[in-house]
Amino acid sequence: MDKYIDIILNSYRGYFNYLKNEIIFPNWNNYFYGLLVISLVVWLLEIVFPWRKKQPIFRKDFWLDLFYLYFNFILLNLVLLIALSNITEQALNDFAAIFGLQLTSIKLYSISELPKPISLVLFFLIADFIQWNTHRLLHIVPFLWKIHKTHHSVKEMGFAAHFRYNWIEPIIYKTILYIPIILIGGFNLKDVFIVHFVSIAIGHLNHANLGWDYGYLKYIFNNPKMHIWHHSKKMPNKYGVNFGISLSLWDYLFKTNYIPADGRDIELGFNDEKQFPASFLQQELYPFKK
Repeated sequence: MDKYIDIILNSYRGYFNYLKNEIIFPNWNNYFYGLLVISLVVWLLEIVFPWRKKQPIFRKDFWLDLFYLYFNFILLNLVLLIALSNITEQALNDFAAIFGLQLTSIKLYSISELPKPISLVLFFLIADFIQWNTHRLLHIVPFLWKIHKTHHSVKEMGFAAHFRYNWIEPIIYKTILYIPIILIGGFNLKDVFIVHFVSIAIGHLNHANLGWDYGYLKYIFNNPKMHIWHHSKKMPNKYGVNFGISLSLWDYLFKTNYIPADGRDIELGFNDEKQFPASFLQQELYPFKK
């Protein structure tokens, strides 16, 4: 147990120094300012090409979502990405050692040995498919839906709504994602962040006040016109539709796609939303309340 505590503490110390350098020494590979640039660009697109023209630039809960964006990305998501990855790797090594194996010996195939563009595309596809399935679980399993409700409490869509989610949600995503990636991985942290930032850019656009569907590419990439129906208060079934994270491909393949009409002015949320808390702290604690 002491070993795992040391891993957590070292991860947090390393992350603190990393974050300090990110803020003080900007560069082209800087993730802190990278998120800032992506957010500003997509927000500018919202302002110049608004789909819902009557929606204010500073829409309902704009500042709450902006706080969520930096809280989840800077204080939570990156820490989890580092600490949880280190802990999981050590746990898998310890488990493999019981059977006299090493972690490298249980890899099915290392796609990182392929040419870089091919390996990154394969990593992106595999990670997105795993997250698509995880997203479906968040809607199907009652306790997981209670966690996911935070994200669906958005009443007016905008880019920062992408990062409005409960602190437990990334733990679920990262835990489910990490083990398959270990079996086919060998990626360094820079590769992971390249895919991560592509996903962030697509996610920002999906939640933005933009009426885009990308033409024929809508059958491959998730888009604002498709994703708004995922947030619709009225659903064609109990568990929801359009579960795609970055790619819409999985929804079309597995028949969970649903775009019955132009969803520009549909009501967002869920049926018992009046019982859902409005403040950040209460939303973070909501899954544990009866």
